[in-house]
Amino acid sequence: MFRKEESIKLKKEFWISFGKSFPRKWLLYNTKIKGFAFKFVATKKIALVCLDIEMKNEELKNHYYNKLLSLKSILIHDFIKEVVYDSDYILENGKSICRIYIKLQTKFSIHNKNSWQDAYAFFIFNMEQFELFYYEYEDFIKS
Repeated sequence: MFRKEESIKLKKEFWISFGKSFPRKWLLYNTKIKGFAFKFVATKKIALVCLDIEMKNEELKNHYYNKLLSLKSILIHDFIKEVVYDSDYILENGKSICRIYIKLQTKFSIHNKNSWQDAYAFFIFNMEQFELFYYEYEDFIKS
């Protein structure tokens, strides 16, 4: 069991190590759509690469989710085969968002340094695929 300070230190070390090992400018929040962002997630139990739609306006949130839903077969066939679409993903803080994501299938914990390299490789490959998909269909998504 990790003390809070140890856990915070390990999380910080994980992200610093990732940034130094793979210095690249990711799309992430630079989609030019407010509340529409790509994210890396790493916790004590899981690692995810996500596209989160977190808009206060439910109609707008559903609009973007439905756009991406219409592209689901393309995303799965051409980019990320194991992608999951969830129109009601509940965050740890209880907030409901639309999330499209892929989960690392191997055992992972941000507290286990032996699992970090697998997570980094997973992050790199899948975020690149998400970005390629987004750039290919950006005009449609934004319309």
